[in-house]
Amino acid sequence: MTAAAPSLMQAEAMQAPAVAARLLAAEAPAFAALGARWRAEPPAALLTVARGSSDHAAQYFGYLAMARLGRLVTSLPPSVLTLYRARLQERGLWAIAFSQSGRSPDLVLPLQDLGARGAHTLALVNAADSPLAAAAQQHIALHAGAERSVAATKSFIAQLVAAAALVAAWQQDAAFSAALQALPQALQAAAAADWRAAIEPLRGAERLYVIGRGTGLAVAMEAALKLKEVCGIQAEAFSGAELRHGPIALVEPGFAVLVLAPPGPAQAGLLELAQALRGQGARVLLAAPAGTPGAELPLATSEHADLDPICVAQSFYPLAEALARARGLDPDQPRHLHKVTLTR
Repeated sequence: MTAAAPSLMQAEAMQAPAVAARLLAAEAPAFAALGARWRAEPPAALLTVARGSSDHAAQYFGYLAMARLGRLVTSLPPSVLTLYRARLQERGLWAIAFSQSGRSPDLVLPLQDLGARGAHTLALVNAADSPLAAAAQQHIALHAGAERSVAATKSFIAQLVAAAALVAAWQQDAAFSAALQALPQALQAAAAADWRAAIEPLRGAERLYVIGRGTGLAVAMEAALKLKEVCGIQAEAFSGAELRHGPIALVEPGFAVLVLAPPGPAQAGLLELAQALRGQGARVLLAAPAGTPGAELPLATSEHADLDPICVAQSFYPLAEALARARGLDPDQPRHLHKVTLTR
């Protein structure tokens, strides 16, 4: 009996470490120039423009910029401009769009509008020849190559790497910058992490909570989205703190919870929460570094805690692909979805 051919999702997820290395090398001058510009003339405001997985990457950028630089970052609901035609205060504003295809009108039109009114516009986009790249005053290519899987993997990880590179270039923290350059090697280890222990507990799951916090919350949101898309599970992501403000009421014996607990300031609270949920009878799958009490899913780590969420994403994708197959689904053919989503 021959083994099944790898899915596009699996093959492309495994390319992410090489994509990260290529992106960091190719766009180093662009990141350095932006960092120097922002240090000389700090943005009056930062706005991210994105949808879907790309919005999760934008949220990671926002959290890093706020936590490491003290700069407020706002996520723009595109309909504020496309439907409600609001007039924003553009003076000193930097609008940063995150996208894979760069073709959705509700990203292109706001960036065009903001740029025409005097804002600075930047696109982090995989398709360098896209309408979004053309609409932005400046764009940085993600260098992920063609991505044929409907479920984005390597391009999402490239967006996380680009987000971290923007913050590193702006802040010029030596330790963080060095860890970023070493990240492709950490991603290789993360890609090899064995999360198959989650397959049987989730094979028949119909609903699931994915818990993260801090810099890791964006990846928890991405994981929940992928579990919906390719595995057909009603997965919802919550901050470990927010869970206690209502959603925990739904947890009953056997309820599945995936807790993503990489190192960092949020880890202790997440480990405590995992233990408390187990006490309520939940089926908790804890992803944490090897040796962490109660961890079933081993987390590879980088050289800096703020980059560890990128390693979490790298380890999660093979699980999502394998779980979809175990549930009798084709990870490359999610129901009702297309590679490019055109919304306004």
